[in-house]
Amino acid sequence: MVADALSRVFAALADPTRRDMVARLAAGDATVNQLAEPYEMTLQAVYKHLRVLEDAGLVSRPPAPQPRPVRLETEVFDLMDKWIERYRRQAEERYRRLDTVLAAMDEATTNETDEQNGSAA
Repeated sequence: MVADALSRVFAALADPTRRDMVARLAAGDATVNQLAEPYEMTLQAVYKHLRVLEDAGLVSRPPAPQPRPVRLETEVFDLMDKWIERYRRQAEERYRRLDTVLAAMDEATTNETDEQNGSAA
């Protein structure tokens, strides 16, 4: 279930126009017409983008008289953050282990060099 929700969110954010809409909504609610202003597309196309964002749970348009504001739903970002953080921690742990191995190899190389220089002198 969580994977399906994440798939919808990441698929929705794969489009640069939708990412831009989300970025603009991060500054505050906006009407559909306000969201449509910078784009060279029909209002119908803007509504299609908003439908994808709504289906993914990224935005909502509460029932109200027209014009209804479009709102960013921050809970979805918490879900994404948890997923990303999990894999970030795993990657960092791998890098820490690699750093330990490389440090041990560097120390062994330094010791060998010191022994060779000491016996040659």
